[in-house]
Amino acid sequence: MLHLGFLLLPLLLLASNAWAAAGDWAENEHARLRLISEAEGIQGANSLTAGLHFELAEGWKTYWRSPGDAGYPLTIDWSASQNLAAADLAWPVPHRFELFGLDTFGYEKEVVFPIRLRPEDPQQPLHLVAEVDYLLCENICIPYSEQVSLTLPADSGGPAPEAFLIDLYRSQLPATEEASGLSLEEVRLVSQNQQLHLEASARSLFPFSLQPDLLVEGPPGLDFGRPQVRLSDDGLTARFRLPVTAPDGQPVEGSTLRLTLVDGSRGFESETTLGQPAEPLGEQQAEQSLLLILGLALLGGLVLNLMPCVLPVLSLKLMSLISHGSSLPGTVRISFLATAAGILFSFLLLAGGTIALKTAGAAVGWGVQFQQPIFLAAMAVIVTLFAANLFGFFEILLPQGIADQASKTSGRGIAGAFATGAFATLLATPCSAPFLGTAVGFALSRGAAEILLIFIALGVGLALPYLAVAAWPRLARLLPRPGRWMVWLRLLLGVALLGTALWLLSVLSVQVSGAAALSIGGLLLLLLLLLGYRRYRNPPRAVIAGLGSLAVAAVLAVAAFAPPSETTTARADQWEVFTQARIAEAVGQGQTVLVDVTADWCITCQVNKVRVLESKAIESLLEDEALTALRADWTRPDASIAAYLASHGRYGIPFNVVYGPAAPDGILLPELLTLEAVRSAVEEAAGRRS
Repeated sequence: MLHLGFLLLPLLLLASNAWAAAGDWAENEHARLRLISEAEGIQGANSLTAGLHFELAEGWKTYWRSPGDAGYPLTIDWSASQNLAAADLAWPVPHRFELFGLDTFGYEKEVVFPIRLRPEDPQQPLHLVAEVDYLLCENICIPYSEQVSLTLPADSGGPAPEAFLIDLYRSQLPATEEASGLSLEEVRLVSQNQQLHLEASARSLFPFSLQPDLLVEGPPGLDFGRPQVRLSDDGLTARFRLPVTAPDGQPVEGSTLRLTLVDGSRGFESETTLGQPAEPLGEQQAEQSLLLILGLALLGGLVLNLMPCVLPVLSLKLMSLISHGSSLPGTVRISFLATAAGILFSFLLLAGGTIALKTAGAAVGWGVQFQQPIFLAAMAVIVTLFAANLFGFFEILLPQGIADQASKTSGRGIAGAFATGAFATLLATPCSAPFLGTAVGFALSRGAAEILLIFIALGVGLALPYLAVAAWPRLARLLPRPGRWMVWLRLLLGVALLGTALWLLSVLSVQVSGAAALSIGGLLLLLLLLLGYRRYRNPPRAVIAGLGSLAVAAVLAVAAFAPPSETTTARADQWEVFTQARIAEAVGQGQTVLVDVTADWCITCQVNKVRVLESKAIESLLEDEALTALRADWTRPDASIAAYLASHGRYGIPFNVVYGPAAPDGILLPELLTLEAVRSAVEEAAGRRS
């Protein structure tokens, strides 16, 4: 029996090779090619993906579907195949080559053309035979014709070793705007100095490479030359200008073009029909878009006052209004203008920091400072000090000279009012209010000027209530007169601020460790006790120095704890860990996918969880086997989550989107979720709504 096994071994190896997921190479002196498959067999699948794999000798090239000024694309004859109903070949994005003044489009070194196969009978083996006619060029061009084959069994279907190679080149196929991060905003025919040109404006969520390209396919006879490319300073906008030539008498207007925007291995395709020649592209459309976004930013900043993440600031607002109830209108006006100035100053700082980080190539987003442990610790100290101030443990007194000058100007607390505005801005940034996400997304995908203008509009929106009181100081007189009730209100609001400090420490415990949060919490408790014990209006310098050192120690204590290197992704029974690959996999299987991007520091996210995503009302929806729920936790910095958000033009959270067979590009949900909105999007994405 042992000898019989050795005799059969070669036959078994030959049989296994006959059913392999890669066919034999067909070779010549300049290239070789073969058929490969992503799966070992059919296993009842109605369709599967294969690939035509080329390896080219150094310096040799083959052609894209539109070869350019010379050459021709490959063609495949499948007529000798068995059990094959259809085979659709796809073209990865090509490169532009110039030879003797001619522009051609194609591939060098290696390329895989993905092929979508559909067997006639999924229960039978699939035998592929491809007669491939193709052209290879270096300084000379040589046509070739080769036959390659591949047989896939019907009784197996696991992933093949070549699946990764096929996926690599499938990722280089022209994709949607959301997947590629590329878009074409305006394409039109222009006439200047009796010469026709095609002008196009393109945008990218990430900076373009140094050589983006625009490939144009049109009716026979029309020729589009090499484009002139002009990149914006931030690299996010590219403008293309291509000369157009046509035979005498052939109209150019009315022609339908297929345009492929190429940036490295990224590609985006769209079709357009040319209208009458117009003037060259101007700035009017960009200006109109910017004005609309500025309006949304103003409204988003105003709505931000009503968001739950700004609730801790209400204590400062309310106490300020009450304290001004009996003041002179001029005093009220100056104080509230100072608060508005604090808000605007803080937004200018945020804009400056965002521009600097973006210029340096770092990932930026709304509220991302709450991903930094040092920032959380510092904010916990500041909030605790504000609470101690409301408890009456200490008063912040300016030096006598500054105080005298301030009293001549307003009678009280300009510096404190300014600080209140800055503090309100810091605590407001973890939230993404309606209209805010659109405005911030637009800003962070543009240049420095747009970022600055939009952040200023956001600041004006957040400051509008203060500006309203400054314009009509008598609004402050409508509040109740001061009395003993204010003492109890101060205590209540101080407790609310301590709750904010506890929330900040809870986020810190997730980012760093529970030990770090407990250590800082203990230092802050000691700080409160010491302040409450001393209660000096003008304490000795030693006490001031000791308290300052204690606060600094609380912040620097974070450095003693190394944060975990891996991102923590919040999970519940119905929620899976988020990956972009899982979205494509689930939608490809006909499922609907609900994505929740959240963070412990995002209060609006927590409100959405309590009200909708983790409520009993949504349990039946999440238990549906046709629905896959994915959750991404952005509590700590995560480049993949930041890139995913940027691909949708978003830079802040909460962010929720639903994908499905009827909505492969996703349906965006509002920042404040409702159960009805989630259900409606799920039904639409699944194709259950007419």
